[in-house]
Amino acid sequence: MRIVFDLDGTLIDSAADIHYAASATARAEGLPEVTLEQTRSFVGNGARVFVERLERATAGSNIPERTERMRATFAEEYRKAHERTQVYPGALEALEALKADGWKIGLCTNKPSVPTRAVLEHFGWTELFETVFAGDTLTRMKPDPEPLEAALEALGDGVCVYVGDSEVDAATAEAAGIPFALFTEGYRKTPVEKMPHTEAFSDWTELPAIAARIAR
Repeated sequence: MRIVFDLDGTLIDSAADIHYAASATARAEGLPEVTLEQTRSFVGNGARVFVERLERATAGSNIPERTERMRATFAEEYRKAHERTQVYPGALEALEALKADGWKIGLCTNKPSVPTRAVLEHFGWTELFETVFAGDTLTRMKPDPEPLEAALEALGDGVCVYVGDSEVDAATAEAAGIPFALFTEGYRKTPVEKMPHTEAFSDWTELPAIAARIAR
């Protein structure tokens, strides 16, 4: 049995740290800062797209030279931004329960590998996942199904489930033909009923039972 998780907005609420990194990036260019809500709306398609959205929101356009400077600044700020990040209540306990039930656990995120490793180390999670695919592990990112399929393949054979919070995650699972458990308290912008999913949950204590139902 294999279960793969998204990271930001699913297992952890990192919006405050991403907002901090985004604000520092904007300030470095003499641009106005964005709000936390704007920051949440930029998340989902990886750091490169995030910076493009940040630049358009603060400067009104994308200028290649400025975009590259902002990407470099954001990468440095993002690498060390995890002090404000919180684990969603019950998430770690759910992961431990799933492992005890025999599930192999993987991670598939569009977050770049450096800040992914940094936040996993911050929470002592480096040994928690049997495989980790970050946004720059392969040439393609979610919603392309390739990284999710690769993560599942790395975990071996058996029933599989993907757990995420966003439209990108839902589209990835759908493209891969994988049952999708939607965490409703993350960064989605679409009503739950309009997102493709197998089951939805708002409380992490519900997930082991959901996974068991899907496995049956």
